[in-house]
Amino acid sequence: MTAVQGSVASGFAPVADAFRAAFESHPGMGGALSVRLDGREVVDLWGGVADSRDGRPWERDTPTVVFSCTKGLMSILAARLVASGRLDYDRPLAELWPEFGTWGKEAVTVGDALAHRAGVSAPRVDISRAQLLDFDAVSAIIAAQRPLWTPGGGWAYHALTHGWISGEIVRRAGGVGISAAFAEMADAVGGGAWLGMPAEIAASVAHLEVGPTLAAGVAAQAAARDPHGVDWLDRAMTLGGALPPTLVTEDDGFNADDVRAAVIPGAGGISTARALAAMWSATVAETDGVRLLDDATVRAAGALRTSGAPVFDAPAPWPEWGAGMQRDSAARRYLGPGSVGHDGAGGQVAFADLDARVGFAFVTNRMESEDPRATRIVEALREALG
Repeated sequence: MTAVQGSVASGFAPVADAFRAAFESHPGMGGALSVRLDGREVVDLWGGVADSRDGRPWERDTPTVVFSCTKGLMSILAARLVASGRLDYDRPLAELWPEFGTWGKEAVTVGDALAHRAGVSAPRVDISRAQLLDFDAVSAIIAAQRPLWTPGGGWAYHALTHGWISGEIVRRAGGVGISAAFAEMADAVGGGAWLGMPAEIAASVAHLEVGPTLAAGVAAQAAARDPHGVDWLDRAMTLGGALPPTLVTEDDGFNADDVRAAVIPGAGGISTARALAAMWSATVAETDGVRLLDDATVRAAGALRTSGAPVFDAPAPWPEWGAGMQRDSAARRYLGPGSVGHDGAGGQVAFADLDARVGFAFVTNRMESEDPRATRIVEALREALG
């Protein structure tokens, strides 16, 4: 059995048990769990291996790539701008970002864009590795692109392109660089999260591994692909070749230092579990003396904008989104209707709950698909809270 370290407040032992169980049948896995209640840390656990290549253990403050959990954090930044009056979800995105207003995208609102309704879920052109590392280059490609469907008329998950959209929203409405805005938010609650990996933390970041269920899922998608058609779901993940379909390989994709150091706001955030939980906690409760959002702003950001079947066929259940924040649904269970957050590739999950005043983060370097690990931990937390 994997040794788990850390602390658990009285009444939360079942949550710790669920975290320990997450390591079963996952050799080489590392991970961490942080839960805050009313701003106070009630679960702080970690265990396993941060890098199976050399056996480096997972420590309390081991950072890892959190993939699409980054989208949730970018949505917090956008919500802060709405609260300050510098952004309006109903404003056409092209008023902020004139270059985006092409090919019928002129009427796409900020809210629609954050809710995966902008019609640019994947690039029509192949994006190179060099372009992937250049935020402005990919932004220009997305802005100039003819949409894949009538914007606002449906949705598809903007797996990576969402980040360049949210990044442009944050930097244009906020007037500061994306990494700087991200760092300011993280540092306000103690630090431990970055968008664009600093060189000095490179050696401490967990090494990611593709588990068998993720490998099998990607292989099945490839086998079912129409050789005469365009697999837009695959292009949403790979950008036409800039990334592998699994997002990582042994030493490439999001295991590569240059990719981790790039500003990729759809998937490239690097964080400890403690930092991730603290940021979400601060959206619903004073955390380390800081409140990032008020209740009304959280409700506005989480108000339903996207649900139902997507434009490109995908099996139900389907997720639901507000203005970039993922809602509790059959596709991703959080604590309940008061929850907003975002999950991430391979098993990462982070959210807050307004009703329970909870901030939660589970992170792991063992990437799986159809993954029950975080779901079972959330279920244990729900029971512990009563």
